[in-house]
Amino acid sequence: MLKQANIEIIQLNLSGLFDQLKEETTWEQKEIRFMGKTYMQPRLTAWFGSSEYTYSGINHKAQEMTELLIRLKKIAEEKAGCQFNSVLLNYYRDGNDSVFWHSDDEKELGEDPIIASMSFGGTRKFKLKAKDKSDKRDILLTDGSLLIMGSGTQRNYLHSIPKSKTYTEPRINITFRKILS
Repeated sequence: MLKQANIEIIQLNLSGLFDQLKEETTWEQKEIRFMGKTYMQPRLTAWFGSSEYTYSGINHKAQEMTELLIRLKKIAEEKAGCQFNSVLLNYYRDGNDSVFWHSDDEKELGEDPIIASMSFGGTRKFKLKAKDKSDKRDILLTDGSLLIMGSGTQRNYLHSIPKSKTYTEPRINITFRKILS
């Protein structure tokens, strides 16, 4: 039971978009500093929106949203009940690609951001744990799933996509956000 998070998972009838997203996106792999060392980010990324975005010391220049991303954004907005103006794409090429524990709590997102996250391609395990260690959950994100991290989630929880020997098919994750001016 997630006590301080508002999480909703919806299975959308949107499977089969992986190849289109992979082909029409200009992917980047940037350097990230972690515990005093520099590494290549363990996944590929792309940022779309009206302004650049920086997290974990990585600066992303904004690209213009494609027609497909605009269509998916409208679906995410309808399901989440809020407006988004930007999107981060993550391409997990295999089970070795990952993202470490974090919250999407940058000041540009406001005090209590809502994040809508769509998955395409292979299944991956999404891990969620309370910052106060009171509870945790593993969620399998499948092709066409929409995970809405609502009020309280970023403030009270950390999430990750760990490396996996079980789930190794490529996956693209799209996270819709609202950047405040």
